[in-house]
Amino acid sequence: MKLTVYFDGQFWVGVVEHVENARLTACRFLFGSEPKDGEVLDFVLHRLLPGLDGTRQSVQVKAAVATKINPKRLARQVAKELRQKGASTFAQEAIKLDWEARKVEKKVLGRKQKLELQEQKWQQKVQKAKEKHRGR
Repeated sequence: MKLTVYFDGQFWVGVVEHVENARLTACRFLFGSEPKDGEVLDFVLHRLLPGLDGTRQSVQVKAAVATKINPKRLARQVAKELRQKGASTFAQEAIKLDWEARKVEKKVLGRKQKLELQEQKWQQKVQKAKEKHRGR
């Protein structure tokens, strides 16, 4: 699991990446202003896991093979990750897929609610008409 906190130009954003069984799931969290260490720790302890549980989409990634890494190579990899701004491309793809899935769900739910509201208004209209013609 990896947490990346970066400034995207307007807000401080945290991106959590979790790889399990060669599948990467990611979620995005808006901190707003620059987070203090306590805020990040609070996020990790209380809001990280519920955020990951809410994600439905994942992306296939190559499984990392555990091998012994030369210390110099490891230092170069660490420096490269520190230079990198933002989330990985796999995390961006996973977040985008999850966002699109939520968008489709919201559209379906909105359409269903709209139809229910129309049906309710129709029933009220019919009821009013029946009340007007009660004595006939």
